[in-house]
Amino acid sequence: MIRVLLADDQPLLRGGFRVLIDAAPDLQVVGEAATGREAVELARGTRADVVLMDIRMPELDGLTATRLITEDEDLAGVRVLILTTFEIDEYVFRALRAGASGFLGKSAEPDELLDAIRLIDRGEALLSPAATRSLIARFLSTPDRRDAPVSQRLSTLTEREREVLGLVGEGLSNEDIAQRLYLSPQTVKTHINRAMVKLDAHDRAQLVVVAYQTGLVRPPGA
Repeated sequence: MIRVLLADDQPLLRGGFRVLIDAAPDLQVVGEAATGREAVELARGTRADVVLMDIRMPELDGLTATRLITEDEDLAGVRVLILTTFEIDEYVFRALRAGASGFLGKSAEPDELLDAIRLIDRGEALLSPAATRSLIARFLSTPDRRDAPVSQRLSTLTEREREVLGLVGEGLSNEDIAQRLYLSPQTVKTHINRAMVKLDAHDRAQLVVVAYQTGLVRPPGA
């Protein structure tokens, strides 16, 4: 059973999410937070697997709450899925930098939301195809947005790990990467896991950000 925490300041919206999620046989809502501060406290208290996090909330915004959750060693297994009205938004990029596992527009279909929860619970990243590449490219296209310490850590990767990281940054799945490099999906997964450890990346979403930050993947037209 996947334990889900709802963090949104709109009671009606939380109620709708609860009905939808609790109706799924493999999902269960274990708490509701109306503020970012409550979200952090309940993430610690309920031991949720996935937090559905709104960005704009009182007391503590969703970005800060996300960072506090993902940086807490005791909450290492908790994944954060950002729910937003505007998918292409600097807030979304900052959320990925804060450690979110991905984002989903509030206009998504019910089945999309349920599948998104299951996806990031498996440790994968949910990066909206319509927005993610242009989003990351836009905010990493200027030199002052590059992170030198991350670039230095990139040198710790093997040639194969760098190759796999680049393909992850392009949005390829493990199966696609395996076919491209003539490897097994399990071998690809191993390379990704090792890269995550070396780059101190929370999950696949952060690997995508690192790939752009370091210039391993170039923005379209660059």
